[in-house]
Amino acid sequence: MIEIKQKGTGKVLVSFDGDSLVGADLTERDLRGADLHGMDLRGANLWHSDVSDADLSDANLKHAVMQGATFTNANFRRANLRHAHIGDANREAAAILTGADLREAELDGACLRKAEIHDANLERASLCNADLCYADFHGSNMRGIAARHALFINANLGDADLSGSDFRNSHLNHCDLKNATLKDADLSTVDAGGFTVLNLANLEKADLSNANLRGVLAEHTHFEFANLTNAALNHAVLSGSNMHRATVTDADFSGVEMATVNMEFANFSAAKNVDIPVHKDNVR
Repeated sequence: MIEIKQKGTGKVLVSFDGDSLVGADLTERDLRGADLHGMDLRGANLWHSDVSDADLSDANLKHAVMQGATFTNANFRRANLRHAHIGDANREAAAILTGADLREAELDGACLRKAEIHDANLERASLCNADLCYADFHGSNMRGIAARHALFINANLGDADLSGSDFRNSHLNHCDLKNATLKDADLSTVDAGGFTVLNLANLEKADLSNANLRGVLAEHTHFEFANLTNAALNHAVLSGSNMHRATVTDADFSGVEMATVNMEFANFSAAKNVDIPVHKDNVR
């Protein structure tokens, strides 16, 4: 028999016959504060359960069904959440992970669509090939995440710390990155011919200092008041983008077409390799 106990009191919350929780039916359960540390929960169904404040560190939740469940302040540190079903096309059916600890968690290939993950800690988590469209990561610590080939379309990353993150070949179309920290982030490409997409994203007041934006596709993107100090934008596509009052000191714009970029009140004379169109000489 397997018993799931509360981590603080030792109270038995759920008992199962057998010796495994793989594929276990844990739907609509009260698992608040449960001790699930290191447990094998592959394919388990946690649909609409309350797992707030639970310890799921080092647990294996690969392919687990987690939609509609609440994981507020839960500990998922180093947990395996590969291909887990966390999000949903219907926001009301997506999981809530507000304030959760997901440091070093493996979320490769997971669905987090429309999930609520704001004010969470995802430092050094892996989100490669994950679906994060419309997810809310507002104010989260996402330093050093690996998010290659991920979908962040319409996601909320406002005020998030994404320093040193790897977004190569990801799609961040319409993404809200206002006030986000992307210092030293890599938004270039994994291989020749690839690109990262930032079309219509909001990077107002974002910190992109030392970021790698080589070849990025950022059409009609908002860079107002953004810090692009020492950023690499070589051969980026910035058509129709707004760099009003952006800081571009030592940023490299080699190969960038600036004809349709709003350069007003940004000191492009301090940038590198920028070809300022003749009709914009007065907006340096």
